[in-house]
Amino acid sequence: MAKVELAPLRTWDDFLPAADRFAKPDMKDLTKWNNRVVNNLLYYQTNYLLMAIAVFLIVGFLNPLGMFMGVAVVSAVFLGSVWAGENKAMIKSFKRQNPSAFVFAVMIASYMLMSLVGGVMVFMSGITFPLAMILAHSSFRLRNMKNKLENKIEGAGLKRSPMGILLEALGQQEENFQKIQNLLEAKFKEGL
Repeated sequence: MAKVELAPLRTWDDFLPAADRFAKPDMKDLTKWNNRVVNNLLYYQTNYLLMAIAVFLIVGFLNPLGMFMGVAVVSAVFLGSVWAGENKAMIKSFKRQNPSAFVFAVMIASYMLMSLVGGVMVFMSGITFPLAMILAHSSFRLRNMKNKLENKIEGAGLKRSPMGILLEALGQQEENFQKIQNLLEAKFKEGL
């Protein structure tokens, strides 16, 4: 298994190129849209991480206690959802069939818990705003050849990244890994 390494920081011209490299996602083909989002999350993960950290630090500096509560609540809900997705068949099936709805449900659950303990605005600005920016960029940014090649390498298991591990935990790459494993097993059996 390949060691985990952070993807390189993409240049500003690659991350935010001319307007012709952005397009509205096809709302009728959710699989294609999901594929674009997953591929962009893998390819631009370092850029997204830096963007989220910048917003997170600004909000955390302005309200450190609220940000700590937000991180604790979102982490607990996320870890609980990953555990439930692995141990409860109904949730695992829902997560695999509706990945965007699953992430949205995690965000709604986090929001509801934050409203109970206070600090909803900190949650909205420090956690949800960076996620919304990332989702918007990954939805509208068209992929290029380098993006597609890098994602095939990660999908084949030749390279691992933190975002790849996160997406795998959310059930977004299991099918790709299974297809590649089946292909490699078939080729290996043909060779024997």
